[in-house]
Amino acid sequence: MENQSSLTPANIYVNATQERFQDTYRRWQGIPSIEVSPAGRIFVNFYSGQDAEVGGNIMMLCVSDDNGRTFRSCATVVEHPDPECRIYDPNLWFDPLGRLWMTYTQARGFNDGRSGVWACICENADADELVWSKPRRIANGIMMNKPLVTSKGEWLFPCAIWCDTSGSVPSERHGLENEQFSNVYASTDCGKTITLRGHADIPGRSFDEHMLVEKKDGALWMLVRTFKGIGESFSTDGGYTWTPGRNSHIDGPCSRFFIRRLKSGRLLMINHYNFDQRIDLDDIMNQGNVKSWKGRSHLTAMLSEDDGETWHYTLLLDERNEVSYPDAKEADNGYIYVTYDWERVTQREILMARFTEDDILRGFFLLKVNCVCWSTRPWGNRIFIELDAYLIEHTVFRYSCFCRHPKF
Repeated sequence: MENQSSLTPANIYVNATQERFQDTYRRWQGIPSIEVSPAGRIFVNFYSGQDAEVGGNIMMLCVSDDNGRTFRSCATVVEHPDPECRIYDPNLWFDPLGRLWMTYTQARGFNDGRSGVWACICENADADELVWSKPRRIANGIMMNKPLVTSKGEWLFPCAIWCDTSGSVPSERHGLENEQFSNVYASTDCGKTITLRGHADIPGRSFDEHMLVEKKDGALWMLVRTFKGIGESFSTDGGYTWTPGRNSHIDGPCSRFFIRRLKSGRLLMINHYNFDQRIDLDDIMNQGNVKSWKGRSHLTAMLSEDDGETWHYTLLLDERNEVSYPDAKEADNGYIYVTYDWERVTQREILMARFTEDDILRGFFLLKVNCVCWSTRPWGNRIFIELDAYLIEHTVFRYSCFCRHPKF
């Protein structure tokens, strides 16, 4: 009989104190997401576990009430009771009603051919203790990027079931081959019901990780991670049908990126810029669940003033190798907050950058900035390192490390 445990809800632990969730037990972590409440509370979640991207992975949510100077770990933990079922690819999103959505994917093993996006909603994200709704399965597949609210008020959710040539062949088959695309789910009733609306077929896509943007003319622009960079497709009917996929003019090293329209009307993209390597499908298929990537360096914030045609304004955030998977939020205080990971297996760092739109337009930080990072030693002591970083030519790093865990 087929195991259906991935179709059952996971356990939600608020202010978790269990030893297995603490810093010294987590040997792998990455793929973060970020949100900021109107009151300024910062939320960051990511997934982790004792090994790699395998059954037993958990989702961690950290919270900061002092603008990112310190973070409270284990504010919420999601864990499935079946040790073969993993929790992964989480995302955070404030909907237009002010509710905080915490979404994540469940699957048996690395890729069970079905996966499933689950959502919990917090009505009051600034409360002393977070209260989450019962986990609800909203879609087949995986969603690691924020939904889009269109000018018509519809909510579009970018979910995908990986195709067999994405970089991982599924271990199971569930009759969902007709959904192995970059899919779009939609809600017209503020999330009460969410249904599959359409899909795009992008050649050479790798784990999809697609994002949606509404162009100024009302068309939808889908951008998808591919082995050759970033692919694209367009829809003029609200996401029901999509143009044949093709390579876009935007490059990338086969990694997650971020794109969103800012309040100014400009488009913000966080992507790798001036990288010098790229991996191909054969390289990926010959590796295990923990993969060695290429070209994940020079993570950069970019602005477009012509609806994504050109990206003339750039701000280097982190030039090191193995920085990846950005997510961002434009907060009400005027700052842009970006989270990303670095060295998921060795350093295991989840990082945050904070800057303004003007910083990107200038290409550098105008004033002195403070960088605060903290690490957790095996015996549990936290050491704060405060650095005064001054403008040097066109780049300066500004980041906070949420959780850096010891080497084993």
